Amino acid sequence: ELPPSEFLQVADSTWLVLSVVSNGREPPGCQATGVTKIARSVIAPLAEHHVSVLMLSTYQTDFILVRERDLPVVIHTLAGEFDIYREESGECVPVTCDDVSNGFLKPKPAATPTLHPVQSPQTRFCVLTVAPDTLPAIATMLIDVLFYSHSPPREADGSSQDLDSITFFSFSLIEGYISIVMDAETQKRFPSDLLLTSSTGELWRMVRIGGQPLGFDECGIVAQIAEPLAAADISAYYISTFNFDHALVPEEGIAEVIQLLQQRQESSR
Repeated sequence: ELPPSEFLQVADSTWLVLSVVSNGREPPGCQATGVTKIARSVIAPLAEHHVSVLMLSTYQTDFILVRERDLPVVIHTLAGEFDIYREESGECVPVTCDDVSNGFLKPKPAATPTLHPVQSPQTRFCVLTVAPDTLPAIATMLIDVLFYSHSPPREADGSSQDLDSITFFSFSLIEGYISIVMDAETQKRFPSDLLLTSSTGELWRMVRIGGQPLGFDECGIVAQIAEPLAAADISAYYISTFNFDHALVPEEGIAEVIQLLQQRQESSR
């Protein structure tokens, strides 16, 4: 419904959403532990089969977006490890490899992925949710933060150093569930009794991937971050955007994360 505009840039691919659940149901009650839970079993195999993904972690769960044209490769890659269902009229219908065998092409061996630079700004972030019935109480503040509070983005280049701070605000509304990521200073502008977080109220630090916009054709970007974190059993939220990828890790673990990623880059040279 958005009108055509010279200011609206749209990627040429249509994407489908994969929701990974355990024993057929969503994790109960609290926040998911993030992308590292599914890194080995989903993200890494897709990267090996040259499938590009977008990753969206939310307060409630994690979603993997794959291009519609890659669906046959995705199903053939994951069918040995997962029961796969598609949603039809609100019902979950089993999917087998036979359902997508027509047109399936054996993927070409993936080229060695580019190891992109990572930056870790000093900004501290909060991962929050809001009860839908309280959303009107903060709607005006949300609009102000989303559309009127940010300065124009600075030009990024491959030689840029670690940032002192970064402007980042993420709002998602998925099937009635609201998930928000904001920096700790922005959080102070909102009524504290309406923003819900984990019982520990932990703060998060960010690792931003890419010295320049990444595009959508390259595979292995999420795996570059998720695999070493999964091996070290470090939780992470991962948010892919139009230009960059962002991983959020608990603040107390940021030094270990940076060390792991630096070691990975050095070992690949």
